[in-house]
Formats: sequence, structure tokens, C-alpha cells
Amino acid sequence: MKAIVLKDVVKPGEKKADLYLEEVETPKPGRGEILVQLRSAALNRRDVFIRYGMYPGIQVPSIPGADGAGVVADLGEGVQGFEVGNEVVINPAMGWGDHPDFPKPTFTVLGVPIDGTYAQYIKIPAENVFPKPAYLLWEEAAALPLAGLTAYRSVVTKGKVKEGDTVIIPGIGGGVATFALQIAVAKGAQVFVTSSSEEKIAKAVELGASGGVNYRSENWVKELKKLSGGGDLLIDSIGGDTFNDLVNLAKPGARIVSFGATLGPVNNLLMPRVFFKQLHIMGSTMGTPEEFAEMLSLYEKNKIRPVVDQVYPLEQVDEAHIQMEKGSQFGKIVLTIPQ
Repeated sequence: MKAIVLKDVVKPGEKKADLYLEEVETPKPGRGEILVQLRSAALNRRDVFIRYGMYPGIQVPSIPGADGAGVVADLGEGVQGFEVGNEVVINPAMGWGDHPDFPKPTFTVLGVPIDGTYAQYIKIPAENVFPKPAYLLWEEAAALPLAGLTAYRSVVTKGKVKEGDTVIIPGIGGGVATFALQIAVAKGAQVFVTSSSEEKIAKAVELGASGGVNYRSENWVKELKKLSGGGDLLIDSIGGDTFNDLVNLAKPGARIVSFGATLGPVNNLLMPRVFFKQLHIMGSTMGTPEEFAEMLSLYEKNKIRPVVDQVYPLEQVDEAHIQMEKGSQFGKIVLTIPQ
């Protein structure tokens, strides 16, 4: 089969590792595993971090890619509930465990060191394979898993969003932020966003956001507070000074859920703002198999379409990664897999 292979581990600060399109042996499903012939795979920022050596547990050679959708090609011994030819989507959260509040220490994400979805075929535990919502295109289905699961846990499980809540999502345009917007709107919340791009704010409004502000404006926090009235739920992937701004934007008793820190550590946090406001600050990442199923059900019930920004053929994975590094996309970047 054709696959994209990572062969080198670089140190942070060095030139990013190369990816190679190669012919490798097609995997055979073992007991409890399913062989999926992939139709599409999606990019995540994690994939780029791995190439720069900025992720724990990198092993080579291995095939990157956490997100994918395709057709069941073969069944390992003992697999029930699936047939060859079923259209499926893959849950990339590997081995979460039995506790819903946190994963096992051995939990990992599909794609380095476990061979991932930048390939024509993948073998995967049956527990990580779910029926593809029939209304979704292959590119849309592949775009959903990692970012959709992270967004669902952040907004629904941890954030406990409810109808009428005001939700604030900074940095709209990235995969998780865009899914968080769709999920919050589907739950009946009023959503406000931030971006440095007026075009991205306009696209967010098309998806159901009530409004947004450009964070390059000197007084964007005041503008957003006036526009939104403050947030009941604030979804943060940015960290840094932005986290302090979200504390300022939070209503008394609000929930702040953090799943990323692209701006780095939070410095000079004024703790009285936290405890006098009785804020709930929570961390979140990925999610349980039950949450994955609930996320798919929410999208199917509301016929929500994941936002796909650009689609590249598998052999143009470098160009796709360069586009992701630019950060100009709105939604997901997807690879089509040759058949």
C-alpha cells in the first residue's frame, strides 16, 4: 500500500523532519481489529508538532495521521457488528480506559507512534471504529474525529453548555474552535468569537455565531464584553495573556475550559478575579468512546456539516502541512487517499 512515512526525529528548533511517500506492507487485522481502506484523512496541528520534535513519545519509522474515514476491508477474529463494505469513521483516542474523568496513563492518540491514517489502509481496534454518518462526504467525515471529540468534551461534558448560555470562543477558524461553535449553536447557546480576520468572523456568523470582534483592536475585550454581556462558558485553546482576558470576560460562576495553550504559559493571573467570581476552570483533551458516539449522534441528528477548508491529494501532504502552519484556514485541511 501507499503511505506517508516519518523516518526521523528532530530536536525542537531544528528543521522539521521530512515525510516520504512509500510502498509499505498492507497491515493484517489481528484478533479484535478491523482493516479499513481509507478514503480521506485530516490534518491536525499535532501532526506538524511531531515533525518539529515538539511532541512526546515520537517513534520512527511510523505513519502520521489521527483522523480518517473509509470502508471496512477485512475483519479480525472475534469482531462482531461490522461487515466488509461498511462505511466507517475512526475514533483516534486509543485506550482511554474505564474512568470517564481522565484517561489511563497508557492512553495515546492514533498516528505516531501507532501507525495512522496517512495511508491507503489502517488496522485499528474494533472499539475505535464507528459507523460513518451517511449524509457526510468522505472529506467531512475524516475532518470530524479528533477536533470534534475534543470540542464535544469541552463544550458539553466539561462546559455543561445549555440553551441560552453565552459562549465565547477565541481564535475562531481552527478545527476544534469551529466544531465548538457548531456544537454550542446546536445546543441553543449564543456564541461570540474572536479572530484577527474579519473574514473568519463573518464565516463564523454564517455558521450561527451571534457576533465577534477582531482581537487586534486595542479595546477588543471591552468591545466583546459590551457585545456579549460576558460569557457563561469560555472555550480556550490559546492560553497566555488571552486566558487573563477570558477571566475578565467571564460572568460570575462561569466555566472556563482549556484544551490548548498556543501562546504559552499564563502569567500574572489575578487570582481575586477567579475566586471572587466563583469561576470554574477545567482542563480537557480528547474524550471517551461514549463521548465520540454522542458527538457523532449530535452531528447526525442536526445534519451538521464539518467545515472543510482545503483538500489535497495524499502525495501533496507537504503542501497541506505548510498551509496548516500558515494558520489562515477556516475549518479542517483534508487529504484524499488514492484507491
